[in-house]
Amino acid sequence: MRSRRQALLPAALAAALLTGCAGGDDAGAPPSSAPAPSPAASSPAPADPAPADPAPAPSTTSPVDALAAATGLPGEPTDVVTGLDVPWGLAVLPDGTALVTLRDEARVVRVGPGVLTAVGTEEPDGKVPGVVPGGEGGLLGIALSPGFATDGFVYLYQTTRGDNRVVRYSLAADRLTGATPVLTGIPKNSTHNGGRIAFGPDGMLYVGTGDAQDRAAAQDVNSLGGKILRVAPDGSVPAGNPFPGSRTWSYGHRNPQGFGWDAGGRLIAAEFGQDTWDELNVVRAGGNHGWPEVEGPGDGGGRFVAPVQTWTTDQASPSGIVVTPDAVYVAALRGQKLWRVPLNPDGSTGSPDAYLDGTLGRLRTVEVGPDGSLWVLTSNTFRGQPRAGDDRLVRVPLL
Repeated sequence: MRSRRQALLPAALAAALLTGCAGGDDAGAPPSSAPAPSPAASSPAPADPAPADPAPAPSTTSPVDALAAATGLPGEPTDVVTGLDVPWGLAVLPDGTALVTLRDEARVVRVGPGVLTAVGTEEPDGKVPGVVPGGEGGLLGIALSPGFATDGFVYLYQTTRGDNRVVRYSLAADRLTGATPVLTGIPKNSTHNGGRIAFGPDGMLYVGTGDAQDRAAAQDVNSLGGKILRVAPDGSVPAGNPFPGSRTWSYGHRNPQGFGWDAGGRLIAAEFGQDTWDELNVVRAGGNHGWPEVEGPGDGGGRFVAPVQTWTTDQASPSGIVVTPDAVYVAALRGQKLWRVPLNPDGSTGSPDAYLDGTLGRLRTVEVGPDGSLWVLTSNTFRGQPRAGDDRLVRVPLL
């Protein structure tokens, strides 16, 4: 049975974190019918404070080793922490805790079993500087530098008054300092802001951007909208990008919000459709993934990269994903499921299965936790039906 343990939030921290739509890709009421994958193409206040559990010691088993020892089938979820307001991004730290971005509060918190700590900034109120939340924009994705253990760099994708951008910070003693923009000018709007960022196995930073309601931008390789971008850690154009002088890695995207890499180095990404099909794609360098000319199955006569899996939008609305050795897990917002898509060594996929169907409501983000389990963020305090303790970070073991 799922744990009902509430977040251990001291009164002073609760005061520090307190602040104070319809439409968009993840809008709409939960589906009323039983789940079935589409054809494949090939906030209540937390409970009274209780004595906190000690922070977990770093695991002696790496998450990769733990995944290899598991069958990959999800077990019963248990709460890690509750009482989060519109959580979005998740980055697991070497000490076994994690950083979570709170989109509308423009704050970062450190979380773990019995841990909920505000991460400060150079702003007096502790908010991340320059963030202007609105609609689906705000403080979104987060990624740790590949050299985080020595350089302490944290990258944030944030909406400002004029654009979306990626900004690098230094993290020490639960405080973010030294804001350094590394990529600016990404189009913004009330919806379709993208926002996921991750470092690839090549050490480069990949950035998912939405079309910001400008469909033509997705087909323009010189626009930063509707893309998966590849940049060096300082934001410059790295060698090997498919278009000379361009940060574009792939284009023809509507609003990609989740991606990861398989054991063969292939980039796999989820994408919000418009009215009909959501997609899971194996992304090609320089590939045109079709939007707005095609949505879902079909390659436009060979002009576009066809998705490897599709779902109807009421069954998915996919945001974050994580790629494990044998599967891709997809966090579904409107679909309120965790989809497991079997992954073959050649990059092909099997038939998806749904887990956590309606159990936790809308799911925003999934990552591999410090012990090889899945850590999943819910998103019921935005366009959902919050229940006691929402939103939450939950642990889902892989049995």
